[in-house]
Amino acid sequence: MEAKATTRYVRISPRKMRQVIDLIRGKDVESAYQILRFTPKRAAYPIYNTLRSAVSNIGNIADASGVEVEDLYVKKIFVNEGPTFRGRFRPRAMGRATRIRRRTSHLTIVVAEKN
Repeated sequence: MEAKATTRYVRISPRKMRQVIDLIRGKDVESAYQILRFTPKRAAYPIYNTLRSAVSNIGNIADASGVEVEDLYVKKIFVNEGPTFRGRFRPRAMGRATRIRRRTSHLTIVVAEKN
């Protein structure tokens, strides 16, 4: 039994999110909670919330009524690039200007039951 949760348009670049998701890939859910709780990166907070949502989603499936949190692990976790906001400009050398690119991410977590 597995369940999925997705968070879209997170205002953190995918490269920074991948640093944190590599820490919990393949781990059981309880240790992933602890790792995310004590990771001093800003990306840990939306990943923690998405993981909680995935665990909650597996509780909502009718077949998985007896599934305990201790029996779950992070089966798949990945980050895709979302749209880039290009709102303002920053002054550069010799009178030029470049856009400020605010990158976004789409996060997907799949949790499954251990055999």
